[in-house]
Amino acid sequence: MQRKTRSLLLLLGILVFFLFFFFLPVYQVVKGGVTDGTGKLTAFYLLEVIRNPLYRDGLVNSFRIAICTTLLSLLLAVPLAWLSDRYDFPAKRFLSGALLLPLILAPFVGALGMQCIFGRYGALNVLLEKLGLCAAGAGPDWFAGGFWGVVILEALHLYPILYLNVVAAFANVDPMLLEASADYGCTGFRRFRKIILPLIMPGVFAGGSLVFIWAFTELGTPLMFNYGRCTAVQIFGGINEVGYNPMPYALVVVMMTLSVVMYVLAKVCFGGGDYAMVNKAGRASGQIRLKGLSAAAVVAVFAALGLFSILPHLGVCGLAFGKGWYHALLPVQATLEHVQAALEHNLTVPSIINSMRYALLAVLLAMVLGIFAAVSIVRGKGKCAWLLDGIVMLPMAVPGLVLAFGYLALAQKGCLFHCFDPVENPTVLLVIAYAVRRLPYVVRSAVAGLQQTSVSYEEAAASLGAKPLVCFRRITMPLIAANLIAGGILSFSFSMLEVSDSLILAQKAAYFPITKAIYELSSLLGQGQALASALGLWTMVFLGTSLLTASALLGKRLGALFRV
Repeated sequence: MQRKTRSLLLLLGILVFFLFFFFLPVYQVVKGGVTDGTGKLTAFYLLEVIRNPLYRDGLVNSFRIAICTTLLSLLLAVPLAWLSDRYDFPAKRFLSGALLLPLILAPFVGALGMQCIFGRYGALNVLLEKLGLCAAGAGPDWFAGGFWGVVILEALHLYPILYLNVVAAFANVDPMLLEASADYGCTGFRRFRKIILPLIMPGVFAGGSLVFIWAFTELGTPLMFNYGRCTAVQIFGGINEVGYNPMPYALVVVMMTLSVVMYVLAKVCFGGGDYAMVNKAGRASGQIRLKGLSAAAVVAVFAALGLFSILPHLGVCGLAFGKGWYHALLPVQATLEHVQAALEHNLTVPSIINSMRYALLAVLLAMVLGIFAAVSIVRGKGKCAWLLDGIVMLPMAVPGLVLAFGYLALAQKGCLFHCFDPVENPTVLLVIAYAVRRLPYVVRSAVAGLQQTSVSYEEAAASLGAKPLVCFRRITMPLIAANLIAGGILSFSFSMLEVSDSLILAQKAAYFPITKAIYELSSLLGQGQALASALGLWTMVFLGTSLLTASALLGKRLGALFRV
C-alpha cells in the first residue's frame, strides 16, 4: 500500500510540474491569441494572421521550408538506410558513424560557413569565375534569397535523425517475410513498395514528423540567413510587444495549431501501421557482402554525402582560422587570431559558463523527473502509464518557440512567473525550459534500460527485505547506468546549444548562453562572423564528443531518443 501511495505521489508531482511549466505556458499563449483587451473570446487576431499578406506569406514560407526540408531529408536518409541495412562493405562502420557529424553543429552557426561557400561572393561563384562560366560578381544566388539556404542547411542537420530511425526500422523487418514474398514472385521495387515500405513506415513517421516540426518552427537558421519572411522570425520580432500586442500570440497559436494538425494527419495516414514481427536472430548474416566496383560505388555514395554534409563545418573552420574569406576560393592566410580574440571577448567566457550552469541544472532536474517517469511507465501497473508516457513526450512535438514565448508571456507584470522576469535574470526560466525540452531524451533512454532489465532482480531483493528505494539504488540504477549516462549527455549537450529558448528568454548580456552570444557576435561589423565561427568551433568539439560517447553507450538504440 505504501509503495502504491509513493508511486501515486511521484506521478502527481510529475503531472503538477507539467501543468505549471508546459500546459500553463501553452494555455497562456492560446489565451493571448483568442481574447481581446477586455478578456472576451475573439477570432479577430487569428483571422488577421490569414488576412494580412505579411503574416500569410510567413506561414506559407514556413510550411514550404518544412515540406522541402522533410522531403530532402527523406531523399538523403532512406536510400542510405537501405544500403546500410542490405549490404556490408568496407569501412561501413566508419562511414555510418560519419553520417552523424552534421548533428555536432547547430545549423544557425553553420549558416555562416555556408554563406562563405555558396553566397553570391562565395567560393563556388569564385570557382565559376575562374573557369570562365560567369562574370566577376555576377554569379547566381544559390540560396534564392535565403530560402534554399535554410532548407539545405536544416536538411543536412536533421537527416541523421531520420536516418537513425529508418535504419532501426529496416533492422526490424523480418527476413522471412522477404523470402516468402520472393517465393511468390514479389521482388525488386514492387517488394519494397508492397512489403518493406509499410513495415518501415512507423520509423519514417517517427523521424519525419520530428524533422517537419523542427524545420517549421526553426528560428536561428532563418535569422542567420536574414530570411525574415517566415513565421518564426516574425514572432521573434514581436518579443518587445508581448505586453500589449496580441498579434505575436496569434502567430504562435497558428504555428502551434498547424504543427499539431500536421502531426495528427501524419500519424493517421502513415503512423498507424506498426506491424509486429518475430525476433530476428542472425540478421547480419543475411547482408550481402560487396566487393570490387559495387563496394566502391556504395562507399563513394556514403563518402560524397558525408563530405557534402560537413561543408558547413568546413566553412565555419575556414572563417575561424582564416585571416579573411570574402570573394575568394579559399580562406586567406591561416591564423589563430580569431580563436584567441573570441576567447578574450567579454561575451564569450561568461556565455560558456552560463550555458554550462544552465545545462547542468537542467539535466539534474530532467534526470530526477525522467527516472521517476520511466519507472512509472515501465514498472507501474496502473492504467495511467500510457498517459504519462504521452505527456512526457509532448515537448518533442510542441515547438520550443511556443514554450519560450509562453514563459515570456507568463513573466509579464501581474502574471504567475513575474518573479522570474527574464529581463532581470532568466536563469530559472532557462533551466526549466531546457529541462522540459530535453526531458524526453532522459525518459526514452531510461525506459529502454528498464525494459531490458528483468524485474526479477528487484523482486528478489525485495523478498530479502530491501526497501523499494534501496532496491532501486543498489540493483536497478547500476543496471541502467549506461542508458542514463547517454540520455544525460545528450540532454546536456543539446541544452548547451538550445536556440529558441536562449534567443527569446536571455535579454541581458550578463546572462547570455553560448547560442545567444554567437548570434550577437555574428551581427557585429568587421570580424563579427569570424568571432562567432571561432566560438562555434567549441560547440562542435563539445557536441561531437558527447554524441560519440552516447553512441558508444547506446549503439543502435541511439535513434530511439529522436522520436516524437
